Amino acid sequence: MAKNTYSNEELAASRSSPGWRLEADEASHEGTLDDVAKLAHERHARGEHPGLVRQIETSVELDMLQLEKLWYAMGLPV
Repeated sequence: MAKNTYSNEELAASRSSPGWRLEADEASHEGTLDDVAKLAHERHARGEHPGLVRQIETSVELDMLQLEKLWYAMGLPV
């Protein structure tokens, strides 16, 4: 899996963006980057490992009708 790297400016600009997950121990928490960063900080302040912050990838599934319409729009034979 490729690792994304963000500049400090990009991270600061993404603070209110949803779609982030904190994975720590057996639990995971989802929310904005601010939300999960605060939770990681709380863990660090308690002397625990802060956990791993990941950006959640979106998976989109197309049903057959949507796929056929997409093919049609692309000029492909249906």
